[in-house]
Amino acid sequence: MENDRYDTPSRKEKNDEEASVIIPETAHQVSNDSWFQVGVVLSMGVNSAYALGYSGTIMVPLGWIGGVVGLVMSTIVSLYASALMAKLHEVGGKRHIRYRDLAGFLYGRTAYLLIWALQYANLFLINIGYVIMSGSALKAFYMLFRDDHMLKLPHFIAIAGVACILFAIATPHLSALRIWLGFSTLFMILYLTIAFVLSVQDGVKAPPRDYHIPGSGDNKIWAIIGATGNLFFAFNTGMIPEIQATIRQPVVGNMVKALNFQFTVGVVPMHAVTYIGYWAYGSVVSSYLLNNVHGPAWVLGVAHLSAFFQAIITLHIFASPTYEYLDTKYGVKGSALAPRNILFRLVVRGGYLIMTTFLSALLPFLGNFMSLTGAISTIPLTFILPNHMYLIAKKDKLSSLQKSWHWLNIVVFGCVSVAAFVAALKLTVVQTQTYHVFADL
Repeated sequence: MENDRYDTPSRKEKNDEEASVIIPETAHQVSNDSWFQVGVVLSMGVNSAYALGYSGTIMVPLGWIGGVVGLVMSTIVSLYASALMAKLHEVGGKRHIRYRDLAGFLYGRTAYLLIWALQYANLFLINIGYVIMSGSALKAFYMLFRDDHMLKLPHFIAIAGVACILFAIATPHLSALRIWLGFSTLFMILYLTIAFVLSVQDGVKAPPRDYHIPGSGDNKIWAIIGATGNLFFAFNTGMIPEIQATIRQPVVGNMVKALNFQFTVGVVPMHAVTYIGYWAYGSVVSSYLLNNVHGPAWVLGVAHLSAFFQAIITLHIFASPTYEYLDTKYGVKGSALAPRNILFRLVVRGGYLIMTTFLSALLPFLGNFMSLTGAISTIPLTFILPNHMYLIAKKDKLSSLQKSWHWLNIVVFGCVSVAAFVAALKLTVVQTQTYHVFADL
């Protein structure tokens, strides 16, 4: 191991700022899951109900060439960046089970706090999107049988929020998802299969579609730039260390296996349904593919409910770092079924999810939340920081060419992040001018 050691701050005298970083123990389970279970968790994120929106939020703004090339390239780049992050899990001879812990070790207390804020903003925005998605799926189910508009999207988002709270109370930590992973996989297979098959049927019967990129002038350019944020949002979590914390030893080797599974077998369904949805409906495909497909009401109902339940389960994955922080901070111990712990989850997690649900209903613009999340946090956490952390950790062990490569990634993705943020912000402002708050989209 000595020949492969990292040249990190732990090898030298730390300054006062670095020494002030206190890493807490965790109240959740560590090193408990197989690489396959972790691979399934990662694949669930890629193939979540969000995947039903990529035909509209990625393919429509980018077209066939831009969309296909962009998705394939972002798959490859995301695998590389995620593997890079996984290899930093044991820097300095110790495990870093939280992203902020690794940042604090390499950069000091200021970076520890900044990364903490950035990551939790990332996960909060992702969870807002999941609540919007689950509410949209539930509304679509309702509209199959009653078209009276008595209940509107904000009502369904509120129902979805209550369901998320109940699930958060019942599931104490990430490793406790075991049986739910099976249900989530079933739900995922159902809505992706139904969307795929019905899209093929519609596409075969439909007249020639229009695949031109919609819009003109500046609006078209901003939409294209915004879609780049969606490309990177589709594959990445911004929480690789937290997921890796659950994996058994050897943690680096097993995490690389899980990532290889995610970016080979795991991404196939998402790619397939994204392309077939765009092929079947062209530039009029919506940001929720099941709104376009035609079929028996009971089949569509199964698909909508599957998307609803799967979004709730997947939200728990992205909320787990927040839950872990709160459980650890307030010293949650003992059985998850102890009345004190159940009451704690009800009050604390319930409060977090009530706030998430309120903001979801306030501004239910799903496509823009994807772009905004990708720009603000997913790209920095997944591409910019891992490359710079690798430079810091390896230091003089990298050749000039390798250093140049990592700096190129930092600069390129920094520019992409800024451009995507401006585009997403502009598009969100435009939509808020078109729609009022608590809109029924």
